[in-house]
Amino acid sequence: MAGLWYVYHEISLRLGGSVKKPREIFYIPQRPYLSLGTLRDQIIYPHNRADMAAKGATDDTLQEILEEVGLPTLVEREGGWDAEREWRDALSGGDKQRIAMARLFYHSPKYAILDECTSALSLDVEQKLYSHAKELGITLLTVSHRYLCSISLAYIRTSLWQFHDFLLQFDGQGGYIFTKFNAEERLKLEEEKQALDIQLRRIPEIEARLKALKESIA
Repeated sequence: MAGLWYVYHEISLRLGGSVKKPREIFYIPQRPYLSLGTLRDQIIYPHNRADMAAKGATDDTLQEILEEVGLPTLVEREGGWDAEREWRDALSGGDKQRIAMARLFYHSPKYAILDECTSALSLDVEQKLYSHAKELGITLLTVSHRYLCSISLAYIRTSLWQFHDFLLQFDGQGGYIFTKFNAEERLKLEEEKQALDIQLRRIPEIEARLKALKESIA
């Protein structure tokens, strides 16, 4: 989906059908790429100044985007839009992820694949960024990993469920489930599951207490 690996024609021949990818699609990894260049370049990448001007964007536009991602003082802090740094070292993990979301807001594509790209951010910031992306009309595809096993909703923060309408779940053995996703109903089931888990964990304690009572009575 990110364009880093070719979809070979043999796959289509073997499985049947065809594979298509939208043109306006953006990919944000957990550790975003930061280019060599100015602070401005980090927001507009892979655009350059000419592309930015053709888009009708200005430094004021970029400043508004930085405010949306919670970095209102970044330009002043780093010495201006034309400041150059080794940005991967100069910025914190959270700042890098905010920069990546600022880049998403600048390009505002139709689709965005978010691969655990807000893992270093708090829940309230994460929700704010997802909400703004939806306001811009971006369709969000959130990727969640569960190593050595199947993908599970437990690895997607429940605060993000409300921003998704469908669930694609892989079983790790070549199978998958694709279904409509009702966030409200799923949250109720998750709350019930957590309540039952708490009760189950108390069973040994209850059994020990019951045994002690029986011995006291006897």
